[in-house]
Amino acid sequence: MRLERMAEGRVRHLLAQGPRALAVRLATAALRRAAGRQPPRPGQVRFGDLRRTAPLSQWFGFDRGTPVDRVYIEGFLSRNAGRIRGRVLEVGDNSYTLRFGGAAVMRSDVLHVDDSNPHATLIGDLSDGAGLPEAAFDCIVLTQTLHLLFDLRKAVATLHRMLVPGGILLVTVPGVSSVDRGEWGPSWHWSLTPLSLQQLLAERFGSANLAVESHGNVLAAASFLYGLAAEELTQAEIDANDPRYPVIVAARAVRAEGPAA
Repeated sequence: MRLERMAEGRVRHLLAQGPRALAVRLATAALRRAAGRQPPRPGQVRFGDLRRTAPLSQWFGFDRGTPVDRVYIEGFLSRNAGRIRGRVLEVGDNSYTLRFGGAAVMRSDVLHVDDSNPHATLIGDLSDGAGLPEAAFDCIVLTQTLHLLFDLRKAVATLHRMLVPGGILLVTVPGVSSVDRGEWGPSWHWSLTPLSLQQLLAERFGSANLAVESHGNVLAAASFLYGLAAEELTQAEIDANDPRYPVIVAARAVRAEGPAA
């Protein structure tokens, strides 16, 4: 009761000073509240465990838990799981084909660039497409592969050719990322933005047959670069999307019905 009387008295005091004074007081209070949300001034930032020039993990966070980019990749595939059906091609292995396609997959193929992979059912290079079948697949799952090919246009042309009319390409590429320190480092040519992936795919598939999206924010990007695992962030921190910091860029591309382009 006492607090209520004090508050009422404060309001009456402000009103007695006139509308201009009241407006100034309210504006000042708003600025003070906003100041509490401002970033620390130079010299006051607390780096803590992140004041280091080497990442916490050299392996994208795999050794700490789930890499941040994998959350975005698998979320994209989960949302498109109903499109992973019929005869499906994946590169390297078919783990995502089986996980997200399930019983809707009639035949699963695995593509590898050479015969060193015992799981491969097709041997070939997407950059030239030699020996790879035409109009054979209802869906191609291509995660974190396209950036390893220097000639992106030729690779996209091969992917388009391998799909049946109406077939779907589900592709993800790195945006903000470190370069692999393992076997893929020497062939890591690109990181892409939503705009570059949109224009690259549109040349072959057409803009009307594309849906491009990106996922990430400055915290997710910094965490991924440091090698932190997704489990070290909250779900809200992972889900916040800022297109200026695309950790992952993903696209769904459909080969148009009709004769081959």
